Amino acid sequence: MFTKDFDRYVCEGDTITCHVDGFDLTARIYRDDCSDRPDERQDGFWPSLDPQSAGYIGPKSQRTLDRHMARAKAVMNAWLNDEWFYCGVAVTAEKNGITVTDEFSNALWGIECNYPTTRKGNPNTYLREVANEYVSEVLAEAHANIASLVDA
Repeated sequence: MFTKDFDRYVCEGDTITCHVDGFDLTARIYRDDCSDRPDERQDGFWPSLDPQSAGYIGPKSQRTLDRHMARAKAVMNAWLNDEWFYCGVAVTAEKNGITVTDEFSNALWGIECNYPTTRKGNPNTYLREVANEYVSEVLAEAHANIASLVDA
């Protein structure tokens, strides 16, 4: 399992690694090739007091709506300034320095990377969690690929 988080600020190509079951696993960050804005990807990105709106925040005050709207604008401005992006996390396996899995067969896309948050700590801890969700699949693929070579 991956135990080290990605850095607080990551760039495309950054990696974390671990050694499991005789394989060296690498989780790598890729920029998602979908360039849709956050408000185009997420229904309800913009908060609303209208119960028919996807962004409905409940029966709140105008002051609460203004606070939610300011946060949404800050997130959008950060995205427009390329301070955060959508990424994919892909996990691969190597044995003796040879990659034995497909580059993207164990990957998840559309993940918020370097997302602006008001919380303390690393906003990218989720990326390690995603990588760990693929450990068993990448190991199964690696074992199967090596077995197919041996049987050939």
